[in-house]
Amino acid sequence: MTVDSANSEWERIEPQAITLNGDRVVYRAAGKGPVLLLVHGLAGSARTWRHVMAPLAQHFTVIAPDLLGQGQSDKPRGDYSLGAHADMLRDLLDALGHERATFVGQSLGGGVAMQLAYQFPERCERLVLVNSGGLGREVSVILRLLSLPGTEYVFPLVCTPRLRDAASRIAPWLGRAGIRSTPAREEMWHSYASLTDAKSRRAFFRSLHDVIDWGGQAVSALGRLHHAAQIPTLIIWGARDPFIPVSHARAAHEAIPGSRLVIFEGVGHYPHCEAPERFVETIADFIASTEPARLPIRSSPRRV
Repeated sequence: MTVDSANSEWERIEPQAITLNGDRVVYRAAGKGPVLLLVHGLAGSARTWRHVMAPLAQHFTVIAPDLLGQGQSDKPRGDYSLGAHADMLRDLLDALGHERATFVGQSLGGGVAMQLAYQFPERCERLVLVNSGGLGREVSVILRLLSLPGTEYVFPLVCTPRLRDAASRIAPWLGRAGIRSTPAREEMWHSYASLTDAKSRRAFFRSLHDVIDWGGQAVSALGRLHHAAQIPTLIIWGARDPFIPVSHARAAHEAIPGSRLVIFEGVGHYPHCEAPERFVETIADFIASTEPARLPIRSSPRRV
């Protein structure tokens, strides 16, 4: 399936809404077979999976939600910790009638997927970490600057609907002039554009402050990654990631016995957008060549 046809099929997958604990959660679902739960990153949405969802749905049941505070889901004044996101995803799986799934998380979504697997190991058949957060201290200076106290009050000055609309008008002109966008730039643009909404922006900074401070990532799973040894784990990383260094992928691979590491050369923070065909092939091969984990319920699930 070509990228264009995958995008066309994505448009045909209608978003659905469900109420969980009083909050409206929007998600897309397609396909049949083993369940894949796709978890997007910070200031993202299910839209980030548009290049790969339809090809994956040819072999799997694929569920791609908008996390609370992002996309089309509700943006309550509440808890946006990794544990809170994990609880919501567990409740979503319950509501849709799925006992277990392979958790696929990109960037912040990787941290959420790890937390979900840690809190509810009996729900996790496999774990796929894509340029994941929570695997080391280092992170881009841009994200560290955004974490500084008071930034949320200054940010609206440089992220306004007027600036967003002006940039949208310029983009077609640049295209006609031969200056093409890239999948990575498109993802960053959509993240920026989403933050022109005040509720989305509030949720973004609450999530950001939960995982990043001036020194870097404030939450790390490295100390307990050995628990994942019983879960088939695939680590996918873009070698040219400008936000989270590829060294985190290698450290996680060493910390998880039996894990599989695949580095995409020439690719940045969004392998699923920048190299979608290879991304789909890598995940399909991983699932075909591994047996799903069957772990017991954790006696007292804990959050980080």
